[in-house]
Amino acid sequence: MRIGLILTEALGGLRRNISMVISVVLVTFVSLTFVGAAILMQSQIGVMRGYWAERAQVAVYMCSAVSEADTCIDGTASEEQVEAVRAQLEGEALAPLISSMTFDTREETYQKLVDQLGADQASVLTPDQAFEVFFVTMKDPGQSQVLAEAFSGQAGVEQVQDQLQYLEPLFSALTVATYIAVGIAVLMLIAATLLIGTTIRLSAYARRKEIGIMRLVGASNRFIQTPFVLEGVFAAFLGSALASAAVVAGVHFGVNGYLRGRVPFITTWITMGDAALVVPVLIGIGVILAALSAGFAIRRWLRT
Repeated sequence: MRIGLILTEALGGLRRNISMVISVVLVTFVSLTFVGAAILMQSQIGVMRGYWAERAQVAVYMCSAVSEADTCIDGTASEEQVEAVRAQLEGEALAPLISSMTFDTREETYQKLVDQLGADQASVLTPDQAFEVFFVTMKDPGQSQVLAEAFSGQAGVEQVQDQLQYLEPLFSALTVATYIAVGIAVLMLIAATLLIGTTIRLSAYARRKEIGIMRLVGASNRFIQTPFVLEGVFAAFLGSALASAAVVAGVHFGVNGYLRGRVPFITTWITMGDAALVVPVLIGIGVILAALSAGFAIRRWLRT
Protein backbone atom coordinates (compact mmCIF):
# COMPACT_ATOMS: atom_id res chain seq x y z
CA MET A 1 0.00 0.00 0.00
CA ARG A 2 1.47 3.36 -1.07
CA ILE A 3 1.48 5.54 2.06
CA GLY A 4 2.40 8.73 0.19
CA LEU A 5 -0.48 8.41 -2.26
CA ILE A 6 -2.95 7.67 0.52
CA LEU A 7 -1.85 10.72 2.52
CA THR A 8 -2.06 12.89 -0.63
CA GLU A 9 -5.61 11.71 -1.24
CA ALA A 10 -6.57 12.36 2.39
CA LEU A 11 -5.15 15.88 2.39
CA GLY A 12 -6.84 16.61 -0.92
CA GLY A 13 -10.16 15.53 0.53
CA LEU A 14 -9.65 17.80 3.53
CA ARG A 15 -8.97 20.78 1.26
CA ARG A 16 -12.08 20.10 -0.82
CA ASN A 17 -14.35 19.94 2.24
CA ILE A 18 -12.68 22.52 4.45
CA SER A 19 -15.96 23.98 5.75
CA MET A 20 -17.27 20.56 6.76
CA VAL A 21 -13.93 19.70 8.30
CA ILE A 22 -14.07 22.86 10.42
CA SER A 23 -17.59 21.88 11.51
CA VAL A 24 -16.35 18.43 12.56
CA VAL A 25 -13.45 19.97 14.47
CA LEU A 26 -15.71 22.39 16.34
CA VAL A 27 -18.39 19.84 17.21
CA THR A 28 -15.75 17.35 18.36
CA PHE A 29 -14.06 20.08 20.38
CA VAL A 30 -17.25 21.07 22.19
CA SER A 31 -18.42 17.53 22.86
CA LEU A 32 -15.08 16.29 24.17
CA THR A 33 -14.67 19.41 26.30
CA PHE A 34 -17.89 18.43 28.07
CA VAL A 35 -16.58 14.87 28.42
CA GLY A 36 -13.35 16.15 29.96
CA ALA A 37 -15.24 18.50 32.28
CA ALA A 38 -17.47 15.64 33.45
CA ILE A 39 -14.47 13.39 34.15
CA LEU A 40 -12.69 16.13 36.10
CA MET A 41 -15.82 17.03 38.06
CA GLN A 42 -16.23 13.42 39.09
CA SER A 43 -12.55 13.35 40.06
CA GLN A 44 -13.06 16.49 42.15
CA ILE A 45 -16.01 14.89 43.95
CA GLY A 46 -13.89 11.83 44.68
CA VAL A 47 -10.99 13.93 45.96
CA MET A 48 -13.24 15.98 48.23
CA ARG A 49 -15.17 12.99 49.51
CA GLY A 50 -11.98 11.10 50.29
CA TYR A 51 -10.42 14.09 52.06
CA TRP A 52 -13.42 14.87 54.24
CA ALA A 53 -14.25 11.23 54.88
CA GLU A 54 -10.90 10.88 56.62
CA ARG A 55 -11.44 14.02 58.69
CA ALA A 56 -15.18 14.24 59.28
CA GLN A 57 -16.24 13.16 62.75
CA VAL A 58 -19.40 11.94 64.36
CA ALA A 59 -20.39 14.22 67.21
CA VAL A 60 -22.31 12.76 70.18
CA TYR A 61 -23.89 15.74 71.92
CA MET A 62 -24.78 15.29 75.58
CA CYS A 63 -27.74 17.11 77.04
CA SER A 64 -27.23 20.66 78.28
CA ALA A 65 -29.33 23.02 80.36
CA VAL A 66 -31.01 24.36 77.18
CA SER A 67 -31.65 21.01 75.47
CA GLU A 68 -35.25 20.24 74.50
CA ALA A 69 -34.94 16.65 73.26
CA ASP A 70 -37.08 13.92 74.82
CA THR A 71 -33.94 12.28 76.15
CA CYS A 72 -33.04 15.45 78.05
CA ILE A 73 -36.07 15.78 80.34
CA ASP A 74 -33.74 15.67 83.35
CA GLY A 75 -31.72 18.62 82.07
CA THR A 76 -27.94 18.57 81.86
CA ALA A 77 -26.42 15.11 81.37
CA SER A 78 -25.13 13.68 84.60
CA GLU A 79 -21.62 12.43 85.12
CA GLU A 80 -22.93 8.87 85.17
CA GLN A 81 -24.64 9.36 81.78
CA VAL A 82 -21.45 10.78 80.28
CA GLU A 83 -19.43 7.85 81.60
CA ALA A 84 -22.03 5.42 80.26
CA VAL A 85 -21.56 6.87 76.76
CA ARG A 86 -17.79 6.74 77.12
CA ALA A 87 -18.00 3.11 78.22
CA GLN A 88 -20.09 2.23 75.16
CA LEU A 89 -17.65 3.96 72.81
CA GLU A 90 -14.75 2.11 74.38
CA GLY A 91 -16.66 -1.18 74.60
CA GLU A 92 -16.14 -4.32 72.54
CA ALA A 93 -19.00 -3.54 70.13
CA LEU A 94 -18.01 -0.02 69.03
CA ALA A 95 -14.27 0.27 69.76
CA PRO A 96 -13.19 -1.82 66.71
CA LEU A 97 -15.08 0.63 64.46
CA ILE A 98 -13.51 3.76 65.94
CA SER A 99 -10.21 5.27 64.84
CA SER A 100 -9.98 7.98 67.50
CA MET A 101 -12.13 9.77 70.05
CA THR A 102 -11.93 13.09 71.90
CA PHE A 103 -14.14 14.64 74.55
CA ASP A 104 -14.89 18.35 74.94
CA THR A 105 -16.08 19.61 78.30
CA ARG A 106 -18.58 22.44 78.58
CA GLU A 107 -15.79 24.95 79.09
CA GLU A 108 -13.94 23.74 75.98
CA THR A 109 -17.09 23.82 73.89
CA TYR A 110 -17.88 27.34 75.10
CA GLN A 111 -14.36 28.51 74.27
CA LYS A 112 -14.70 27.14 70.74
CA LEU A 113 -17.94 29.07 70.34
CA VAL A 114 -16.18 32.24 71.48
CA ASP A 115 -13.36 31.61 69.02
CA GLN A 116 -15.74 30.96 66.13
CA LEU A 117 -18.49 33.51 66.80
CA GLY A 118 -16.79 36.13 68.90
CA ALA A 119 -17.38 37.01 72.53
CA ASP A 120 -20.42 39.21 71.81
CA GLN A 121 -22.45 36.57 69.97
CA ALA A 122 -21.32 33.72 72.21
CA SER A 123 -22.40 35.70 75.30
CA VAL A 124 -26.01 34.54 74.83
CA LEU A 125 -24.84 31.28 76.43
CA THR A 126 -22.94 30.68 79.61
CA PRO A 127 -20.35 27.94 80.03
CA ASP A 128 -22.85 25.99 82.14
CA GLN A 129 -25.30 25.95 79.22
CA ALA A 130 -22.78 24.61 76.68
CA PHE A 131 -22.71 21.02 75.48
CA GLU A 132 -20.39 18.23 76.42
CA VAL A 133 -19.43 16.48 73.19
CA PHE A 134 -17.72 13.26 72.15
CA PHE A 135 -16.02 13.63 68.75
CA VAL A 136 -15.56 10.23 67.15
CA THR A 137 -13.57 9.45 64.01
CA MET A 138 -14.71 6.23 62.37
CA LYS A 139 -12.36 3.86 60.59
CA ASP A 140 -15.02 3.53 57.90
CA PRO A 141 -17.08 6.74 57.56
CA GLY A 142 -19.85 4.71 56.00
CA GLN A 143 -20.52 3.08 59.38
CA SER A 144 -21.34 6.33 61.18
CA GLN A 145 -24.98 5.28 61.27
CA VAL A 146 -23.99 2.59 63.77
CA LEU A 147 -23.31 5.29 66.37
CA ALA A 148 -26.65 6.96 65.69
CA GLU A 149 -28.42 3.65 66.26
CA ALA A 150 -26.36 2.84 69.35
CA PHE A 151 -27.27 6.07 71.16
CA SER A 152 -30.75 6.65 69.75
CA GLY A 153 -33.12 7.34 72.60
CA GLN A 154 -30.45 7.02 75.27
CA ALA A 155 -30.97 9.23 78.31
CA GLY A 156 -28.50 12.10 78.48
CA VAL A 157 -27.73 12.09 74.73
CA GLU A 158 -29.36 14.93 72.81
CA GLN A 159 -28.29 13.94 69.30
CA VAL A 160 -25.70 12.15 67.20
CA GLN A 161 -24.55 14.19 64.23
CA ASP A 162 -22.43 13.06 61.29
CA GLN A 163 -20.41 16.05 60.06
CA LEU A 164 -20.04 14.50 56.60
CA GLN A 165 -23.77 15.02 56.07
CA TYR A 166 -23.18 18.77 55.82
CA LEU A 167 -21.22 18.18 52.61
CA GLU A 168 -23.68 15.77 51.00
CA PRO A 169 -25.74 18.60 49.37
CA LEU A 170 -22.54 19.90 47.76
CA PHE A 171 -21.59 16.43 46.53
CA SER A 172 -25.11 15.93 45.19
CA ALA A 173 -25.07 19.26 43.34
CA LEU A 174 -21.72 18.45 41.75
CA THR A 175 -22.96 14.99 40.78
CA VAL A 176 -26.03 16.48 39.08
CA ALA A 177 -23.78 18.91 37.22
CA THR A 178 -21.65 15.95 36.12
CA TYR A 179 -24.71 14.13 34.78
CA ILE A 180 -25.76 17.24 32.85
CA ALA A 181 -22.29 17.57 31.33
CA VAL A 182 -22.30 13.88 30.38
CA GLY A 183 -25.75 14.22 28.79
CA ILE A 184 -24.68 17.21 26.71
CA ALA A 185 -21.44 15.45 25.77
CA VAL A 186 -23.29 12.34 24.56
CA LEU A 187 -25.62 14.43 22.37
CA MET A 188 -22.69 16.37 20.93
CA LEU A 189 -20.71 13.17 20.29
CA ILE A 190 -23.68 11.73 18.40
CA ALA A 191 -23.83 14.94 16.35
CA ALA A 192 -20.07 14.74 15.69
CA THR A 193 -20.33 11.10 14.62
CA LEU A 194 -23.17 11.85 12.20
CA LEU A 195 -21.34 14.88 10.87
CA ILE A 196 -18.18 12.87 10.22
CA GLY A 197 -20.20 10.27 8.33
CA THR A 198 -21.88 12.97 6.25
CA THR A 199 -18.55 14.63 5.50
CA ILE A 200 -17.03 11.36 4.32
CA ARG A 201 -19.99 10.56 2.06
CA LEU A 202 -19.83 14.04 0.49
CA SER A 203 -16.10 13.67 -0.02
CA ALA A 204 -16.61 10.27 -1.63
CA TYR A 205 -19.32 11.63 -3.91
CA ALA A 206 -17.07 14.50 -5.01
CA ARG A 207 -14.39 11.95 -5.96
CA ARG A 208 -16.68 9.34 -7.46
CA LYS A 209 -14.89 9.43 -10.83
CA GLU A 210 -11.51 8.88 -9.19
CA ILE A 211 -12.94 6.02 -7.15
CA GLY A 212 -14.37 4.48 -10.32
CA ILE A 213 -10.98 4.64 -12.02
CA MET A 214 -9.32 3.07 -8.97
CA ARG A 215 -11.75 0.18 -9.13
CA LEU A 216 -11.10 -0.31 -12.83
CA VAL A 217 -7.36 -0.57 -12.27
CA GLY A 218 -7.87 -3.11 -9.50
CA ALA A 219 -7.41 -1.00 -6.35
CA SER A 220 -8.53 -2.82 -3.23
CA ASN A 221 -11.38 -1.57 -1.06
CA ARG A 222 -8.91 -1.02 1.76
CA PHE A 223 -6.78 1.24 -0.44
CA ILE A 224 -9.87 3.23 -1.46
CA GLN A 225 -11.31 3.51 2.04
CA THR A 226 -8.15 4.45 3.95
CA PRO A 227 -7.85 8.09 2.76
CA PHE A 228 -11.45 8.77 3.76
CA VAL A 229 -10.94 7.24 7.18
CA LEU A 230 -7.81 9.36 7.64
CA GLU A 231 -9.81 12.49 6.79
CA GLY A 232 -12.28 11.81 9.59
CA VAL A 233 -9.55 10.82 12.03
CA PHE A 234 -7.52 13.94 11.28
CA ALA A 235 -10.49 16.26 11.80
CA ALA A 236 -11.48 14.49 15.02
CA PHE A 237 -7.88 14.55 16.24
CA LEU A 238 -7.77 18.34 15.84
CA GLY A 239 -11.03 18.67 17.79
CA SER A 240 -9.72 16.31 20.48
CA ALA A 241 -6.48 18.26 20.76
CA LEU A 242 -8.40 21.53 21.16
CA ALA A 243 -10.64 19.94 23.80
CA SER A 244 -7.58 18.64 25.65
CA ALA A 245 -6.04 22.11 25.59
CA ALA A 246 -9.29 23.60 26.89
CA VAL A 247 -9.43 21.09 29.75
CA VAL A 248 -5.81 21.70 30.74
CA ALA A 249 -6.31 25.47 30.52
CA GLY A 250 -9.48 25.19 32.60
CA VAL A 251 -7.65 23.40 35.40
CA HIS A 252 -4.65 25.74 35.22
CA PHE A 253 -6.49 29.05 35.05
CA GLY A 254 -9.92 28.14 36.41
CA VAL A 255 -9.05 25.83 39.30
CA ASN A 256 -5.48 26.72 40.22
CA GLY A 257 -5.64 30.37 39.24
CA TYR A 258 -9.15 31.29 40.42
CA LEU A 259 -11.13 28.80 42.51
CA ARG A 260 -8.29 27.60 44.73
CA GLY A 261 -7.86 31.06 46.25
CA ARG A 262 -11.56 32.02 46.39
CA VAL A 263 -13.25 28.91 47.82
CA PRO A 264 -11.46 28.46 51.15
CA PHE A 265 -13.71 25.73 52.57
CA ILE A 266 -12.56 23.34 49.82
CA THR A 267 -8.97 22.51 50.64
CA THR A 268 -8.38 19.74 48.09
CA TRP A 269 -8.58 20.30 44.35
CA ILE A 270 -7.82 18.33 41.22
CA THR A 271 -4.33 18.96 39.85
CA MET A 272 -2.65 19.35 36.49
CA GLY A 273 -1.75 15.68 36.80
CA ASP A 274 -5.47 14.82 36.75
CA ALA A 275 -5.94 17.00 33.67
CA ALA A 276 -2.99 15.29 31.96
CA LEU A 277 -4.60 11.89 32.56
CA VAL A 278 -7.77 13.07 30.81
CA VAL A 279 -5.93 14.15 27.64
CA PRO A 280 -5.26 10.64 26.20
CA VAL A 281 -8.82 9.63 27.06
CA LEU A 282 -10.27 12.53 25.04
CA ILE A 283 -7.97 11.95 22.10
CA GLY A 284 -8.71 8.22 22.18
CA ILE A 285 -12.48 8.78 22.22
CA GLY A 286 -12.29 11.27 19.36
CA VAL A 287 -10.03 9.18 17.14
CA ILE A 288 -11.88 5.89 17.72
CA LEU A 289 -15.32 7.40 17.08
CA ALA A 290 -14.05 9.13 13.95
CA ALA A 291 -12.41 5.98 12.60
CA LEU A 292 -15.54 3.90 13.19
CA SER A 293 -17.90 6.52 11.77
CA ALA A 294 -15.76 7.26 8.70
CA GLY A 295 -15.13 3.57 8.02
CA PHE A 296 -18.81 2.71 8.25
CA ALA A 297 -19.81 5.67 6.05
CA ILE A 298 -17.34 4.94 3.22
CA ARG A 299 -18.07 1.20 3.22
CA ARG A 300 -21.77 1.91 2.99
CA TRP A 301 -21.25 4.41 0.19
CA LEU A 302 -19.07 2.01 -1.80
CA ARG A 303 -21.81 -0.62 -1.70
CA THR A 304 -24.33 1.73 -3.32
